[in-house]
Amino acid sequence: MDQTTPLLLVPGLASSARIYAPVIPALWRFGPVMVANHIRDDSMAAIARRVLGEAPPRFALAGHSMGGYIALEIMRQAPERVLRLALINTQARPDTAEATQRRRGLMERAKRGELRAAREEMFPELVHPSRRDDADLRRLVHEQGDDVGVDGYLRQQTAIIARVDSRPTLATIKCPTLVLTGDQDNTIPNAFSKEMADGGAKLVVLANCGHLPQPEQPAATVQALTEWLQSQVVSGARTA
Repeated sequence: MDQTTPLLLVPGLASSARIYAPVIPALWRFGPVMVANHIRDDSMAAIARRVLGEAPPRFALAGHSMGGYIALEIMRQAPERVLRLALINTQARPDTAEATQRRRGLMERAKRGELRAAREEMFPELVHPSRRDDADLRRLVHEQGDDVGVDGYLRQQTAIIARVDSRPTLATIKCPTLVLTGDQDNTIPNAFSKEMADGGAKLVVLANCGHLPQPEQPAATVQALTEWLQSQVVSGARTA
């Protein structure tokens, strides 16, 4: 990748720039790095439009979890601006009825001032089983929730509930694409990552990793992203 090519990172639900802190220093040498603010709008289309309005003319794009949903919307709105795409612990599928019901319950709890308590209960789902007692990771999850705030969280959940099915448009993605996931992601099963990669993207499954690869496996995450950033563009190919 040209050293002047910017890298745009998109965090996930109830997540902020902190999620990428473990990997940004190693990625920064490839060019300018910016983290998108994705808490100001309540639809994927509006979030993507605002991110694009604040982004460089052309860039490499990486989205984690909800950030992957946003990245796929960006690919629908402005594919010509994205030089490379990385989809991290995410999926192309829309919400199921059960997932939407759960989200609405979490939204009601957030309105009652229980966002921190809900995130605490969800923590074991977010990390590899071996890290369920990791105080640093737990603190990171809560700090990010504080960064996003209740209003931002409600907007994010509203956007996620209404997101479209991205599977039909995966085949239109022509830039080098990386699909990265953990071997024990209990939030978004890696079967959904494998599904996205079936069209020709490079799939990387990190060992001993849950839903948060940046802080759980920073070295392996950096290696996968570095190889993606250094990949050669092949006309008509998606493989990174």
